[in-house]
Amino acid sequence: MTVAMDKPGPAGADPKGVAGTAAFSKFMAVLQRIADAPAPPNVAALAAATGFPRPTVYRIVAALAAEGLIADGADEGTFALGPRLISLASRSWEQSSLRVASAPVLAALRDATRETVHLAVPSAHGMVYIDKLESPQTVRMASRIGTGVTLYSSSVGKAYLAALPPDVCERLIAQIEFVRFTPNTITSCARLKKEIRTTAERGYSFDNEENELQIFCCGAAIRDADGAPVGCVSISMPLYRYSEAATHANVRYLLDACREISAKLGRQR
Repeated sequence: MTVAMDKPGPAGADPKGVAGTAAFSKFMAVLQRIADAPAPPNVAALAAATGFPRPTVYRIVAALAAEGLIADGADEGTFALGPRLISLASRSWEQSSLRVASAPVLAALRDATRETVHLAVPSAHGMVYIDKLESPQTVRMASRIGTGVTLYSSSVGKAYLAALPPDVCERLIAQIEFVRFTPNTITSCARLKKEIRTTAERGYSFDNEENELQIFCCGAAIRDADGAPVGCVSISMPLYRYSEAATHANVRYLLDACREISAKLGRQR
């Protein structure tokens, strides 16, 4: 499910007055736009997306390129994420205590369900996949490690929102800029809040063709020793393999896996 996360707005003056933060925010805004773009953008596209003047964007991309954080895109004058950034991200994922604790449990979950399993963590105004185990069956998901998904249209996002304290959940929902990805995508705060209440009551979420047509997912949260959500696991399948019996079994496996991972994180404290 390759959908873009809600995008951050252009960086402005630093509200906290920390020296250098405003300039750093501009660099991050450009880097984020490059990461989120469906195709490698050029300077004009980055200037339009960030609201920064072209000379500013030129200086930023030159500095990012010099540090290996971005590289030339497929087309002349375009930019993509660079090898240094990808290396840093890879090290972060490899060293993540959540990813390490989850690895054997996710493998067992994939084997039990024979469907694709994702591990996601919150990032900015969405979720990002930090691990993915492919289904052994013929039809597979187009997602990959590093893919960002929204809080409102993904099972991992809705599971995360439902596991948060109500006031925190309300604040995050109020910041969402809804984009319709399919006819089933939730596009209003009222409908999302109702969905989150249902998710909180039953302990798991569904993505019923909301990110991508013909894809059904269920998700649940992983909690740390204090009970706070630190990530979510999802099981994804093509719709033609969906059945109520399969979903009931998958949800049971999913909840058991999340409880096991949560317990492991608690023991590591």
